[in-house]
Amino acid sequence: MTIIKLNVERMTCGGCAATVKAAVLEVAPTARVEIEIATGTLRVEGADEAEVRAAIERAGYGVA
Repeated sequence: MTIIKLNVERMTCGGCAATVKAAVLEVAPTARVEIEIATGTLRVEGADEAEVRAAIERAGYGVA
């Protein structure tokens, strides 16, 4: 299964991380999502990268 690794801009707290995770799970309910707040990184397994990027951007965060 493909693993997506992204840097999420403006994700600075637990609330932000929860919002990002919820956005990803909305488009990929069975995906495995790991977030590292300190580095702003997101790791997703079992999802389409374009859909994940779009979901994060819809939630108000940038993706680098």
